[in-house]
Amino acid sequence: MTGQPHSNDGVQLPETPSPTSVVPRASTYGVWALFVACLGMLVLSVWRGYEWGIPGYVVIDGLTVVMWVVISFFSGIVHSYSRRYMAGDSNLDGFFGRILVFTLAVMTMTAADHVLGFVAAWLVMGLTMASLIGHVRGWEQAQAAASIARRYFLASSGLLAVGLTALVWTTGTTSITGILGQAESLPPRFSLLAVGAIFLAAILQSALFPFQNWLLSSMTAPTPASALMHAGFVNAGGILLTRFAPLFAEDLAVMSVIVVVGAVSALLGQALLLVQPDIKRKLGASTVAQMGFMILQCGLGFFAAAITHLILHGFYKAYLFLSSGATVEPTAPSGSKRASLGFLGLGVSLLTAVGGGVLFMTLTGKGTNLDSGLVLTLVVVLTTLHAARDILRRSKLSPPLRLVSVPLVVMSAIGIYSVMFNSISALLSEVPMTTAPTELTVVHGAVAAAFVVAYLATELGWHRSSRRLYVALLNLSQPNPDTMLTQKEDYNDA
Repeated sequence: MTGQPHSNDGVQLPETPSPTSVVPRASTYGVWALFVACLGMLVLSVWRGYEWGIPGYVVIDGLTVVMWVVISFFSGIVHSYSRRYMAGDSNLDGFFGRILVFTLAVMTMTAADHVLGFVAAWLVMGLTMASLIGHVRGWEQAQAAASIARRYFLASSGLLAVGLTALVWTTGTTSITGILGQAESLPPRFSLLAVGAIFLAAILQSALFPFQNWLLSSMTAPTPASALMHAGFVNAGGILLTRFAPLFAEDLAVMSVIVVVGAVSALLGQALLLVQPDIKRKLGASTVAQMGFMILQCGLGFFAAAITHLILHGFYKAYLFLSSGATVEPTAPSGSKRASLGFLGLGVSLLTAVGGGVLFMTLTGKGTNLDSGLVLTLVVVLTTLHAARDILRRSKLSPPLRLVSVPLVVMSAIGIYSVMFNSISALLSEVPMTTAPTELTVVHGAVAAAFVVAYLATELGWHRSSRRLYVALLNLSQPNPDTMLTQKEDYNDA
């Protein structure tokens, strides 16, 4: 079979490439060297306070250095994984070339201070990812998925260009730092146009509702590309909003809209996750939910929290995608129900959740005032409660040991998250308005109530008690029909 093309009614399998290609190895070593260099820049930035940049063209601040370290690390992991996973692919050099170009485009975008460089990097980033989604050229469904993604990414780039053009026209400067320096004096109509276009560009790229279809239709991408997409690409929306935070943070109405959009996507993504039978679609729905949380934190005024979230989500989702094959195994429905925790387990879960919230408030200072920090703390409490109950149900330890060890594990995780949040906030301290909590509004109260109701609905299994709701969620989570394999022969590659 090696070295020969094989065809069926589905996919044309490619020929095996020459084993002498040096591109995968050179690209992998290059990216890891880049990571070491970025790590050194981060150390120098923290230790000596060094700053780099070319005024008007490149700005290397805390946000840039942090994202460079994260991006190059993720890319290095994907490169290393792909050398074995993609072995035997006839377009192996092209695959490695594209993930290297993607890595450099993302790094350029985070450092660009000239609007033209920023938009160009954003466009290249999207087109490269679309090409990775359609990597298998002879696969009709993959090409359809790539075409759908490309349309979304072109629309996102167009909106970003419109928003930045309006800002350049109004301020008379082409540098992002210059534009942000005049944020408070922008005319309302130009400001609203720019903010709306930039925000739409962000949620398109991050696959928030109602633009989640491109992400759910992108499962044709090779697993390493999917890991890079879910761990890095979709996070671009959070980076975009953080970079342009001064345009958003002073307008309570705009921030409230961002909160609502983020909350709806977070709740919807979680609901879609509950009805998915396929492992990669579960991960896709989870990403929609997590990106919703990220944008929600931006709307609450905690842009540093959004960056912390996208970093942790990137590590978690990269691991899940790269290990997804290990979770696929034949199983039969057991009909068993989830173990009941009893009153003692419920009490331990509630105490752990409250303790997690108090620990988060103590270490970060968020939620101690009557502002949007209370909503952020509520999200932490609900997340802690869910984690504690889930671990208590799944743990195979004896009941006494389980009731003691689970709170310690969960509380330790909250402590680590809080310390990381503080560290990222310190690194971004020179970036304008990375922490700008807003006053509490009716919108915040409604969002908080929606999260509590959603948590209770999930715990009580309401989504399983209504067939209509179950089918509606299942239909909403379906990818584009052109990207799906619908015939048994399409799965047969021999």
